[in-house]
Formats: sequence, structure tokens, C-alpha cells
Amino acid sequence: MIDQEKIKRAVGLLLEGIGEEPSREGLRDTPDRVARMYAEIFSGMEADPSVPLGKVFSVQNSDMVLEKDITFYSMCEHHLMPFYGKAHIAYIPDGKVLGLSKLARTVEIYAARLQLQEQMTEQIADALMEYLAPRGVMVILEAEHMCMTMRGVKKPGSRTVSIAARGIFEDNALLQDRFFRMLRT
Repeated sequence: MIDQEKIKRAVGLLLEGIGEEPSREGLRDTPDRVARMYAEIFSGMEADPSVPLGKVFSVQNSDMVLEKDITFYSMCEHHLMPFYGKAHIAYIPDGKVLGLSKLARTVEIYAARLQLQEQMTEQIADALMEYLAPRGVMVILEAEHMCMTMRGVKKPGSRTVSIAARGIFEDNALLQDRFFRMLRT
């Protein structure tokens, strides 16, 4: 559970640590604002992906379903800085499909945690395999990391791409190629 009181105290110490006066007018309410913001952006810490992934519909179709360009925002666990981008998810149904918003909700759950992009990609693919039980899943995340943009090497515009393939996507080059072609349309 997110402890907003601890966050407020920590933000006060952080402000002092960088040489600021937490009691000055512009900063007086900052610890409270940051605590409320953190409760929102880390809401995935307590969220259960089985909830959105449990909303399925029976189908006869077993052709690829692709949802692309799902915007996400997350926080890097290494520097506590944002990374953001797009998720692209495809799956081959095995008698069940999700409501369209459920893939985006699943991405939101994993993005709203301290994360590594590579880990988040794997978590989304694994959750779909576990709760939807499709014949296969492919997930790609493309993101810009503020730890590379604002600090360190300072390379704005550079994107990191991570991929996870499960089930029949793992060894089927034709299926993977179809997925990539569908992304370009």
C-alpha cells in the first residue's frame, strides 16, 4: 500500500537535501502534491491484471488480434525518472477474445509501477498467456527514457524497443512477419 505520509516526509527531506527551504511559499504544499501524484502514477502496485484480463468473450475466430499504439507512461526503477512510449500487442485467440480496452488497461497496470522496460514487456506477455490463454502473444514496447534524455548521455529522441513472444509467435517467422507488417499499416 502506498504510504502518502512517508512520501511527504521524504519529499521534504529531498527539498532540504538539494538546498531548498520546504516551508517557503512555492514549496509549502509540494510534499502533499508529490505524494498524491505518486499514489496516482504508482497505482499499478496494487492493481491485479487478472481483473481486466478476466473480461473475455467466446469466439470462433482464431485469427490475429492486434492493438497498436497504446500510449503508456512509466517510471524507471534505476533513476526514478519517467519513460514513455507506445505498446503494440497481438494475440491469437483460442476461443476467447478480450474487450478492446482490456489490453490498454493491462498495459496501464504494469506501467504504473517502478519498472524496467524489458521487464514490463515480459510481464504483459506473461499475463496475457496466463489469464487469456491464447495460442500466442507478441508484445513490443517502444519508449523514450528521460534518464537518457535529461541526464547522462543526453540523447533526446532515442528510443528503446523491447519484444516478447510467447506461444506460437516464438518460433513462427511468418507469423512474426505478419505482426510487423500489420504494425506498419
